[in-house]
Amino acid sequence: MTTRHVRFALLLFFVLLFLLPVYVLVVTSFKPLSEADPSQAWNLPRVWTTEAWGVAWEKLRPGIVNSFLLAVPGSLISAALGAMNGYVLSKWRFPGSELVFTLFLFGMFVPYQGVMIPLVQLMVNLGVYGGIPGLVLAHVVYGIPICTLIFRNYYVTIPDELIEASRVDGAGMLRTFASIVLPVSGPAFAVVIIWQFTSMWNDFLFAVFLTGPSSWPTTVMLNNIAGAQTVPYSQQMAAAILASIPTMIIYVLLGRFFMRGLMAGALKG
Repeated sequence: MTTRHVRFALLLFFVLLFLLPVYVLVVTSFKPLSEADPSQAWNLPRVWTTEAWGVAWEKLRPGIVNSFLLAVPGSLISAALGAMNGYVLSKWRFPGSELVFTLFLFGMFVPYQGVMIPLVQLMVNLGVYGGIPGLVLAHVVYGIPICTLIFRNYYVTIPDELIEASRVDGAGMLRTFASIVLPVSGPAFAVVIIWQFTSMWNDFLFAVFLTGPSSWPTTVMLNNIAGAQTVPYSQQMAAAILASIPTMIIYVLLGRFFMRGLMAGALKG
C-alpha cells in the first residue's frame, strides 16, 4: 500500500503542477483590469466580473467562426483522403506502392517556413489567396502524409482474409472499402480528426501568410488582443480560454478512441 500511496501522491502533485497555469488563466479572466496584473496573478479577485469575457468574445467571435469554417471541413476532407490513401497502400498493393508511401512520408519533414513563398505564389495563381478555401487547401495537402500514415498503420491490422473474401464475393475496391473497411475505421478517423482539427485550429503561420483580416482565424485574433498603453491581461486570459474550448470538446468526445487508433499497427505491418 505504501508504494501505491506514493504513486498516487506523485500523480496528484504533477496534476496540480500541470493545472497551475489553468488556475492563473481562470482567476485572471474574472478580474477587472485594475487587478489584472502579473504581481497579483496568484491572488483571487477582490471583485469578480465577467466584463473581460464579454470583451474577449466580441473580439474573438469572427475568428472563431473562421476557425470553424477552416477546421471542420479541413479535418473531414483530410480524414477522407487519408482513409482512401491508407486503404489502397495497405490492402490493394500495386507495383511501386512502397515507393509511393515513402514519398508520402517525405512530406512530413518539409517545414512550413520552407514552402511559404512558393505556396503564396501558388495560391495567388489558383485565385484562392486571402480566404478560408486557400487555407483549407494548404492544410489538407500538408496533412495528407500524416493522415495516410495513420490510416495505413490502422488498416494493416485488418485481416487480409476479410478483403480476400470480399473479392471472392465479387466486391470491387470501392465496395470493399465501403462495406468492410469503413465500418471498423472509427478509431483511425478519431485520431486523424483530432490531429487535423487541433493543427488547423491552432495554426498561426499559414493563417498570417495566406489570409486577410476578414478571414483571420482565432489564433491571429488572439494575438491581436493587446492594449496600446496597458496590457489587458484579463481579456487575454478569457480569450485564451475561449480559444481552447473547441479543441477540448473534440478531445472529450473522441479522446477514448485516440490512443486505440494511434497505437494500431504498432506491432504489425
